[in-house]
Amino acid sequence: MRLNKMVRAKSRSNLKRFRSDENIASRIGKPMDNVVARCIVIAFALLPVAALAEPIKLKMAYFASDREPPYVSVLKPFADAVNKEANGVIEIVPYSGGVLGRSYPRQAQLVLDGVADMAWINPSLTLERFPDNDVLEFPGLFRDLREATFVYTRLVAAGALRGYDDFFVIAAGANFPLMIHTRPPIASLPDLRGKILRVNNLIEGNALKALGITPVIMPINEVALAIGRGTIDGATMPANALFAYGVSRITRFHYAAPLGAAPLAFVMNRKRFESLPTAAQKVIRKYSGEWTAERFVEVYHANNIQAMTVLESDGNRTVIMPSRAELDALQAVFQAGFDKWRGDNPRNLHLLSLVESEVAQARAGN
Repeated sequence: MRLNKMVRAKSRSNLKRFRSDENIASRIGKPMDNVVARCIVIAFALLPVAALAEPIKLKMAYFASDREPPYVSVLKPFADAVNKEANGVIEIVPYSGGVLGRSYPRQAQLVLDGVADMAWINPSLTLERFPDNDVLEFPGLFRDLREATFVYTRLVAAGALRGYDDFFVIAAGANFPLMIHTRPPIASLPDLRGKILRVNNLIEGNALKALGITPVIMPINEVALAIGRGTIDGATMPANALFAYGVSRITRFHYAAPLGAAPLAFVMNRKRFESLPTAAQKVIRKYSGEWTAERFVEVYHANNIQAMTVLESDGNRTVIMPSRAELDALQAVFQAGFDKWRGDNPRNLHLLSLVESEVAQARAGN
């Protein structure tokens, strides 16, 4: 009996101790739970910061070598400036050498398809997509490369040209002036009749066709190979492009016909641009438009001067300056094509008035 009482007393003592321990654990557990909860809240709060630590990568495509004028004058300076100022929000990653696609005519489509976020394009190679660019290509409209480039830049910025709605245009430049380079010997305009020449655009092609020349629109990076194979006799291009794309190695005759400009552009997928954080859009805008136009003009103008100096000083080359009679003949052909284009539809007259207005403002500012 006494033993039973002792057991029951011990049990009651253990029970009290257990309940006391349980209360202590409960009191300790509450602040511990709060600490854990706070840690979880802080972790979730930091998730956006962790996500922003990795910059948004933007793929910049270039169809050819990173030593060529478009890459050196526009693409690389733009990418470097944006990457430096973006503070890790975005990062432009270059893919030169045609890594994302070597076809020059397909560069715009690469951007639209999302293969690249931005790329250098020649709108004249896809006339159906950019039908208004021909207003910039007529001979006689511009007096120099700077004027042609800034008129193009401002027309694009104003939304005056069709085909650019799906793109954010980073740069719009016009290479100028075009001239004729051949492998077969020539000494005058009549020697060009019957020749097959690569041309940059349809406007240029129609003018040369009226002179008895067979024009072939061809991407500039295919020209040297085509001349080397004898598929074509030569090409129209500015002097700077002659050396940049290897055409100088296989042409020795250079006819300085006063041809027009070659519009070129650096574009970004507009939806991709608009999906970026506001801060990223702001940086891209800052280094687009006239900022890139200035660099295009600076490099291309200097390269043209240097290239013409090399051509004129090389005893193995012949630089032909058209005679007065030849200039008059060329002007008559150019004017006939221009008059026909102006009469084709009212929109052409509207586009021409826009160009003339921009040209007048550019000259008034000088």
